[in-house]
Amino acid sequence: MNGRPMPCSQEELGSLFLFEKLAPDQLARLCREGRVEEFAPGPVYGEGDAATCFYVLLEGTLVLSRRIGDYDVEITRSSGRGVYAGAFQAYLGDRLRQVYNSSLQVIAPSRFFVLPAETFAAIMREWFPMAVHLLEGLFFGAKSTQEAVGQRERLLALGSLSAGLTHELNNPATAAVRATSALRERVAGMRHKLGIIAARTYRRDSLETLIDVQERTAERVAKATTLSPLEASDREDTLSDWLEDHGIGDGWQLAPIFVQAGLDTDWLDQIAATVDADTLEGAVRWLNYTVETELLMNEIEESTHRVSTLVTAAKQYSQLDRAPYQVANVHELLDSTLLMVSAKIGPHITVVKDYDRSLPKIPAYPSELNQVWTNLIDNALSAMNSTGADGTLTVRTAREGDHLLVEICDTGPGVPAEIRDRVFDPFFTTKPVGEGTGLGLDISWRIVINKHNGDLRFHSVPGDTRFQVRLPLASADPHPPETPETPQEPQEPT
Repeated sequence: MNGRPMPCSQEELGSLFLFEKLAPDQLARLCREGRVEEFAPGPVYGEGDAATCFYVLLEGTLVLSRRIGDYDVEITRSSGRGVYAGAFQAYLGDRLRQVYNSSLQVIAPSRFFVLPAETFAAIMREWFPMAVHLLEGLFFGAKSTQEAVGQRERLLALGSLSAGLTHELNNPATAAVRATSALRERVAGMRHKLGIIAARTYRRDSLETLIDVQERTAERVAKATTLSPLEASDREDTLSDWLEDHGIGDGWQLAPIFVQAGLDTDWLDQIAATVDADTLEGAVRWLNYTVETELLMNEIEESTHRVSTLVTAAKQYSQLDRAPYQVANVHELLDSTLLMVSAKIGPHITVVKDYDRSLPKIPAYPSELNQVWTNLIDNALSAMNSTGADGTLTVRTAREGDHLLVEICDTGPGVPAEIRDRVFDPFFTTKPVGEGTGLGLDISWRIVINKHNGDLRFHSVPGDTRFQVRLPLASADPHPPETPETPQEPQEPT
């Protein structure tokens, strides 16, 4: 938006803190190559537009704002003479994408000194070459540092993920190996018992009934329900007494296995009615091998299913086999993230999932959202682990208008008031040296705000800290272009 041209006064420019040290010929050049414009209340330029001019306020009131989701958030309001905005990084040239990183409007008739970006860049390099070199080094040095530390942050996250996944995979894999070894022994024992039974005289109908009992026993094992410790103990005592009364030694060793399989004295009575008293013990022990075999196969099945579940969760978490941008189920992303960080969830922390399952899928970059969930959950766990007390991690989803809300809550000590304005700053961390890079929340902010047009904020009091992510339910562009993550550009100083 162009303002109304007005005369440029060297004396007025020289009275501003920005130009007060300039020589008369320098002020004359500014007036000659720049201009003064008066703007009526309204917009001056928009965020994302090509940065063509450098603006210095001479009189009036300006407001700088940034677009966050569907809202314009005011970041600066000032009436101070000399405050500046616009293309103030033009001296960096093509090495930086020259666009306005906020919107400028005036709320009262205001006058600005306006300098074309090319002129501002040339003057800076000509008048202040050393300062330009220092500013370039500061900007690009900070950018390189942020990229290097960001890469380190991702490597640390990958290492943590790998360690957690290895830990989780080790348990079911070890259980499957152990159960397979035990199963081999039980099958060998069953063959031995079968040989003993075959060597004895059994009536044909008795053998058929015994085999029928074996089949029904296997079915019963598959349907066994879990008993409370007290119920299991009482049933073990009852079965031990039955076995002892029927002359079967070491009944206390067999009873726990039968109880685990959901078998009771009625089942044993069926066996006793099927075979003679002399062969009862052999038949019971042979069926015991059947029970153990079924239980071991159940354990192997559960272990391998657990491995498969972990691999599926890892694929869901990493999104390696999926398009970067897709319609995603946020609950699946949250579940896969919780599974990946489960190794960090100690026994003193309770996880509560408060999901609104009616929420629709949303257009998103799933792998990057998983990075956000990882950072927020990791911070919540660290906060609660620092106290050593019992804690609760709550992951909640809900609908708020045309946005989906994801809330990560913890019962830790809270965010101290004196640092709340800095939690999203790059490199700021409260963790001990070596444990945090200070980029987790900064990366999360850029993923949510810049890539998803969402909102990330938090509320914190001791015992209740809530980081809230709001994501739009629909995207204006279903196939947005891929944009690389870049360091957050500084806001216009005032």
